[in-house]
This record gives sequence, C-alpha cells and structure tokens, in this order.
Amino acid sequence: MKTLAFLTSIALSVAIALPAAAEKLSLGAISGYLNGLQTAQGAFTQINDDGTISTGRIYIKRPGRVRFEYDPPDETLVVADGDTVGIVDPKSNTGPEAYPLHRTPLKIILARNVDLTRERMVTGHASDGKSTTIRAQDPDNPEYGSIDLVFTADPIELRQWVINDSGGGRTTVVLGDLRTGMQLANDRFVIPGKGPEIRQDR
Repeated sequence: MKTLAFLTSIALSVAIALPAAAEKLSLGAISGYLNGLQTAQGAFTQINDDGTISTGRIYIKRPGRVRFEYDPPDETLVVADGDTVGIVDPKSNTGPEAYPLHRTPLKIILARNVDLTRERMVTGHASDGKSTTIRAQDPDNPEYGSIDLVFTADPIELRQWVINDSGGGRTTVVLGDLRTGMQLANDRFVIPGKGPEIRQDR
C-alpha cells in the first residue's frame, strides 16, 4: 500500500507541474532539445519492474556519460563512461558489472547527434495535451529494447523515461527539476574498478 500511495503522489506531483495544455512536440524539436542538453544534474525517483522505489541524484554529460548516485540504503552507483555502463554495488563481492552502452536504450539520448527522425527509430509519438511521449529504439538493433521519453513544453523539458529492456522488464525514472549548463568533470564518469576484465563483447 505504501508503494501504491507513493506512486500516486508522484503521478499527482508530475500532473500538477504540467501546463494546462500543450501541442504535441515535433521529433525535430525534441532532437534539437536533446542535442542542446550538454550537461545536467538533479534528483530522480526510480520505479523498478518489481515495484520497489529508489531515489538519488543524476548527472548527465553528453555525449555518452551519465551517473546515477542512489541514496541509502541502496547506495548503488551506475555510471556510463562513454562506451560502457558500469553497475557498482558496494554490497557485492564480485566487483562491478558492465554492459556496452550501445546495447542499451540509454544510448539513444546520450548519442553525440540525436536524430529521432531517422527511419524506424521512433515507434510511438503521442500527446495527452499536457506532455509528449515518444518511444524510440535503435533502428538497426530493436532487440536491444526501447525507451519511452516524456517531455513538457514551453520550454521543452525531459521529465521522465521508461527503459523497456529486451527481457520485458520496465524501469521508470522520474526526473526532478534539472539544472543545466554547469561544468561537470570527466572523472565523475569514471567507473570504479573498471578494467579489461569487466569489458563486454561489442
């Protein structure tokens, strides 16, 4: 019940923050927004496929870099350093897990040049009058999964995304107000303990 109440409160808070009405954003406008989003940071709430909830801070440095710092008691760290996504769990004795960034849907928004108008990249594009939602995938490798992106307008802002992985799981990330345009050092996006042994086949 607590989880349901918390999810309801998130939905209400997002709805309250949205404008009363907005036209559907074009794919070109969304691509331009993402390409202009060089650095950003803010709070996030993550709703996992099993209904559990985590919170933390996110740092984005395009192209290719993102860092999720999870709050206690989780304390997991997820870092994309440009070519690898590393998952560091301080409770694990096996060291970091790693996955090639290009095999994850996150690469779509972290790409150097985002072009959502590419053929077969966007498979859904809709508006509920308050926000615009698109579903995007790697057009050459749809088996890698897809990402649902939710934007508000005036000005355009990314408000949440849902990762739909290849196994049918869904992970939702609800973003707080993102600050943009700050300097973020590259060493913030280094995967702790990364070495050749955790690299994956490309």
